[in-house]
Amino acid sequence: MAAPALLLFGLFAVLPLLGVVVLSFMSWDGLNDPTWTGLDNWREAIDDPVTREAVWLTVKLTALSFLFQAPISLLLGVFTAGRQRYRALLSILYFLPLLFSSAGIAISFQALADPNFGAGTALGIDALARDWLGDPDLALYVVVFVIGWSFIPFHALIYQAGVRQIPAELYEAARIDGAGAWTQFWRITLPQLKYTMVTSSTLMIVGSLTYFDLIFVLTGGGPGDATRVLPLDMYLTGFRSYEMGRASVIALVLAAVGLAVALGLNRFTGASRMESQREGV
Repeated sequence: MAAPALLLFGLFAVLPLLGVVVLSFMSWDGLNDPTWTGLDNWREAIDDPVTREAVWLTVKLTALSFLFQAPISLLLGVFTAGRQRYRALLSILYFLPLLFSSAGIAISFQALADPNFGAGTALGIDALARDWLGDPDLALYVVVFVIGWSFIPFHALIYQAGVRQIPAELYEAARIDGAGAWTQFWRITLPQLKYTMVTSSTLMIVGSLTYFDLIFVLTGGGPGDATRVLPLDMYLTGFRSYEMGRASVIALVLAAVGLAVALGLNRFTGASRMESQREGV
């Protein structure tokens, strides 16, 4: 019964991945015949200061994105899981970014961050009327903010679903024992959301390793190479510098790191065993 699914997975995932592995040992400009170069592409990628900087920027972007998105997503998810009528309206407003395309979001924030006619100038707030995307010291933080604005609603939706799966009798028993809202949050909600946190964190961290379209439209990797993260470096190396072999090396590094992070999180947190959260209740 699993054969059709395995066949499709092998055809569209495993086979292309093997092609990338082979290409990483070749020199190819995308037009002429590829030639075998052995480990030259790997050496060049390791020695390239631009790629090494892209690795550091990717790590920094991943860490900042997680620290920015995780607590806000959790709090929004818990808040919107309530049954009050006004929360339905707020939920709609919070989840609107999920309806927008990455390119549209990037273009909109480009206009808002413009120092000449952006939001700061329009509102007359001098502190906001600066070249946010043109300053190498600020551009990455603006990218982190835009990414968070785009994806926090998705993770909040995951947490909202997780909270609504928590048995109501746990809260009723806690209220009878005199536990307040804060105690219920720390003693019931957070422990019961353990595996939801693992799922959201895995998607958040692995997703941070593959951000491309939003950054490509928003900054193009600039100013200079201030936002040239690994996925963008892979694209620019392959389709701007026409070095498909080195681009394949970067792609394999991204795939290996993403797989290692996902497996590590599941193993470290015990999510692969998925023990009952109600055991002993």
